[in-house]
Amino acid sequence: MTRYLYLARHGEATPDESGLTEAGRRQAALLGERLRDVPLAAVHHGPLPRAAETARIAAARLPGVPVHACEPAGDYVPYVPRRDELPPQAADHYLGFLAQFPPEDVKPELAGEAVARFTGPSDETRHELVVTHNFLIAWLVRHALDAPEARWLGLNHANAALTAIRYAAGRPPALLFFNDRSHLPPEMPG
Repeated sequence: MTRYLYLARHGEATPDESGLTEAGRRQAALLGERLRDVPLAAVHHGPLPRAAETARIAAARLPGVPVHACEPAGDYVPYVPRRDELPPQAADHYLGFLAQFPPEDVKPELAGEAVARFTGPSDETRHELVVTHNFLIAWLVRHALDAPEARWLGLNHANAALTAIRYAAGRPPALLFFNDRSHLPPEMPG
């Protein structure tokens, strides 16, 4: 059967990342409104407050849909490429960017768990939302497109924007839409 995976980055976070700004709470509510007619089986979210609050606010508009915190939906670096995996003109930029993260934030094993848990066809047609962070969305999109591992870098996702991937038996994954902000007002930060 088919799995529809909806990926949303958390709403705009406060400067200390302890929760959402007023705009972030509005983004989360609009995300929930956008998904109101989708027959979601579950909402999963990472453990950090900005993802948890986004999921809670969105799920309030999705009556009866269970909400689950899970570590694989967290905020971490999924993969650090070698220099030779990167375009020469971008290698210094990307490697410099990744160097700012401490080694304990690099969690390829957790990225593998996210792929195992959230991707691929299911036993029954299933719609799931994962409220997460930019890096995991980029990793899962890269995986769906069967792109090289380093290609997660440079895929950026706006706050509370929506991405959908379809996994059907016997077919490659299909990226239905990416970074869709149509449910958010144009003036809203992203």
